[in-house]
Amino acid sequence: MQRLKTRTQFQAVMAAGTVSRTAHFALHRAALDTPALPAGPNAPVQPLFTRADAWMGALVPKRWARRAVTRNAIKRQIYTLSASLIPSLPVAAHVVRLRSGFDKARFVSASSDALKRAVRTELQALFANAPEMPRVPAAPPARP
Repeated sequence: MQRLKTRTQFQAVMAAGTVSRTAHFALHRAALDTPALPAGPNAPVQPLFTRADAWMGALVPKRWARRAVTRNAIKRQIYTLSASLIPSLPVAAHVVRLRSGFDKARFVSASSDALKRAVRTELQALFANAPEMPRVPAAPPARP
């Protein structure tokens, strides 16, 4: 599994749309053949994703998780769970986005075991509800 690193990669995946949602998370997915925008008018188009592999990115805004400890704990859960799901993940680019905050009254500690369990359970549901990627039909063999 590869990790998304550049802003352009994240933007391309986010623009592809949401494929699954839970109360706190959204899963975005894009095919790896998504082209990058050229850097200039004469610049060649560079591929965004250089390897045919599952790519993963985590987007945890400060708006929904104020403390860095909480943001890092959520990101660790995202990357750990997605690494365990590699055999079932389609070869595509994925972004898991936190779309609402967790209840501070219920999860008092910034990085409690209860919060990690809740995040993990919800992430499992997020990936389980994601539809399969459409398969590209194989081209018929060329006739001589």
